[in-house]
Amino acid sequence: MKFKLNRRTFIKRAVYALLSLEIIYVFTGLLRKKKAKKVSDGWFDAGNINFFEKGKVYPFGAAHFYLSRLEDGGLLAISIHCTHLGCAIQFNQNKDRFVCPCHASSFNKYGEVLSPPATRALDIYPITIQDDKVMVDVNSPLRRNKYENSQVTYV
Repeated sequence: MKFKLNRRTFIKRAVYALLSLEIIYVFTGLLRKKKAKKVSDGWFDAGNINFFEKGKVYPFGAAHFYLSRLEDGGLLAISIHCTHLGCAIQFNQNKDRFVCPCHASSFNKYGEVLSPPATRALDIYPITIQDDKVMVDVNSPLRRNKYENSQVTYV
């Protein structure tokens, strides 16, 4: 028995096969992400404490925070969302401050407001150090009005 396959049938079957593979890929990706979140319980591993130099700010865009290593060695995990309207802020290393590109609010390296329209300090995330690793609780932002030394995590 001869099997004859014309061009139209071949293209149809190829498209169906590719769509099926894409659907399987998407569903397995969704399942994998759910499992990863359950394991970490919202804690983001930022890396080894020794990696972060004193007096520098490190962006973690995927986790929506900046890690600020203060001159005294303390750590602050500062939200990337402006407290005015929620725009994503950027850190300007030349001016040593956070700047909101939407409405020009600016914040110092502690997240305190330097210029309005924002009226309160940037939110922060709790930090814990486990086996020399900086762990940030990205599911629990802490709303604050101003910077206080008690908000800093020390090794």
